[in-house]
Amino acid sequence: MCGVIGLLSRREAGRRLVEGLLALQHRGQDSAGVLTSNGTFHLKKGNGTVAQVFNPKNLGRLAGNNGIGQVRYPTIGPGSVEDAQPFYLNHPFGIAMVHNGNVTNYADLRRELMQRDFRQLTSFSDVEPILNVFAEELERTDLSRFAPASIFRAVDGVFRRVHGAYSVVALVHRQGMLAFRDPCGIRPLVFAQQNREFGFASESVAFDLLGYRRFSDVKPGEAVLVDNRNKVHRRQVRPATPRPCIFEYVYFARPDSVLDGIGVYDARLRLGERLAAEVALREVRPDVVVPVPDTARPAANSLARTLGVGLREGLIKNRYVARTFIMHGQERRALSVRRKLNPVCSQMKDKAVMLVDDSIVRGTTSREIVQMVRDAGARRVFLAITAPPLRFPCVYGIDMMTRGEFAAKDRTVEQVRRLVGADALVYQTYEGLVEAVAGPCRSSLTPRSFCTACFNGDYPTGITRRYLAQMERERQRWL
Repeated sequence: MCGVIGLLSRREAGRRLVEGLLALQHRGQDSAGVLTSNGTFHLKKGNGTVAQVFNPKNLGRLAGNNGIGQVRYPTIGPGSVEDAQPFYLNHPFGIAMVHNGNVTNYADLRRELMQRDFRQLTSFSDVEPILNVFAEELERTDLSRFAPASIFRAVDGVFRRVHGAYSVVALVHRQGMLAFRDPCGIRPLVFAQQNREFGFASESVAFDLLGYRRFSDVKPGEAVLVDNRNKVHRRQVRPATPRPCIFEYVYFARPDSVLDGIGVYDARLRLGERLAAEVALREVRPDVVVPVPDTARPAANSLARTLGVGLREGLIKNRYVARTFIMHGQERRALSVRRKLNPVCSQMKDKAVMLVDDSIVRGTTSREIVQMVRDAGARRVFLAITAPPLRFPCVYGIDMMTRGEFAAKDRTVEQVRRLVGADALVYQTYEGLVEAVAGPCRSSLTPRSFCTACFNGDYPTGITRRYLAQMERERQRWL
């Protein structure tokens, strides 16, 4: 999972791109990068958070009013500095590119580009094959009469050759800025316009910070080109089969974002209401409800209100510790839980505490938190999860890529309860998840309108067992 941004502006873009990346920092903490253009490309990227990579000196070198940026955490490759984005090529134009997602035919595509097309790839980042395919497809057009149609034909070539989930922002030297989203629209991408300034970002929250007030989604299968005269060209390049990732609403996106017309905060409130019904059905009676910060807070709020139980901030988060979900290695995640969260003993001592969290992946984090609350003096510890059991690998850019990582893969709910050490464990139902995220005003979205592959194994792009086995081997190679 990554966060991308692009700005086509009348002002210096470098500092504003970095501000936008700070708003998207939750989407990746392994590397960050920005490329700007003032007729020449200027690039700064490296491993670490936005604050670690950028300083006043290197920001001063990012000259130009146009640019793109990305924050990343790796799902392909070792995550070395060579994999940090943006990437760029100089032929047939200067083209720079960032992306969010995961190319599922990455290995085959990389081999094809290197052996058949004689391309030299310098990283294990899957944006590099997308960039090279786009450049090759663009080269086949009539470059002497460069027009938006040439760009859109090249994007169609990308859709034909590149499989998986990808939301892309590219800067084409002296031609403009391009964004496109795979035909299933699995990863989000938002387009904003304010007077004669334009932007693209993974989440709308980046535009709140930058002062844009009008935004819309780049549609699945759509390409949007803002040319060097500030004219907007939009083309539905491939028929859309919308399947946005439902886990964005459960966990990954910021609550103040709006993705595909659905407010993330509102979706999480509805998840809490649905989960409250399951808790009541199980006849689990807590004295207090405690959210596991931060993503579960809206759901915990509505769950507590629906049950008529008090909400308490029983766990305080250290803001300077990264998200444990996207850290690599069990031992590192377990240690980081204790660093990240600290109990407020006075709010839980001698009480039946219901913890509300968004998901259980490996079980490490949940087990540590349950034990922490017991150590704080809780009489009983219940655990309510706003999503159903996770059982299938994500192949579209979330770091859940091997079946062995899932606590619920071969376990019943009772077995997972014992694994995490809770007195009761209540999961959201699949139907409750889909209906809560879709919301009451989304009648056009059927349950099949989301990618829910990590819950039910239904991959919208069609994933074979062979690919899943190959992906697991590759993943273990880099762990």
